[in-house]
Amino acid sequence: MTRKPLFALGLALSLLAGAARADALDTRLDGLAHAWAHANYEITDKGAQGEAAAQVAADADALAKQNPGRAEPLVWEAIAKATQAGAKGGLGGLALAKESRSLLERAERINPAALGDGSVYTSLGSLYAQVPGFPIGFGDPGKARGYLQKALAANPNGVDSNFFYGDFLMRQNDYAGASKALQKAIAAPARPGREVADKGRKAQAAALLSQAQAKLH
Repeated sequence: MTRKPLFALGLALSLLAGAARADALDTRLDGLAHAWAHANYEITDKGAQGEAAAQVAADADALAKQNPGRAEPLVWEAIAKATQAGAKGGLGGLALAKESRSLLERAERINPAALGDGSVYTSLGSLYAQVPGFPIGFGDPGKARGYLQKALAANPNGVDSNFFYGDFLMRQNDYAGASKALQKAIAAPARPGREVADKGRKAQAAALLSQAQAKLH
């Protein structure tokens, strides 16, 4: 007669443990987001920025190893390595960009909708847009456009998806298209808990929009 209540209790405890693990993962992912935003937007010295981004990447790597079936830590590791690449530049930066791409491809295979905002596609698209093409790097405008359009399909009003599409269109000399995308980035809804990232990205969008509009006049 006690088997059913004991089974129910065991199931309840299992569900509670699972929820606790999910909450702990979410908390650590939020920590990665905040640490990356600080490194990317609030540290202006390139050397210090690269070091801070490297620490975010290391923390994300540790979290990925603890959660091998989850794509989110891989995405943050990739984003942090892309920031490292930008801070380092040169061949060292290109090597980091390749590592970032590999991490994003792994994340895409696990869950292309990780983080729920098109980040996998946005990040892949931005890498293909910004990295030099053959024979130096793997940059590819066609792949960049494809990934960025997937990002927009997943998150049509997002600040990052629109910013990076606008940045790509600027590189393609489509200043009218870039202006529209960048205006959408600036008007993107606020993301709770992502205030530093929102402020920084919208400032970048505003600066790039000024360049696009100057080209149109």
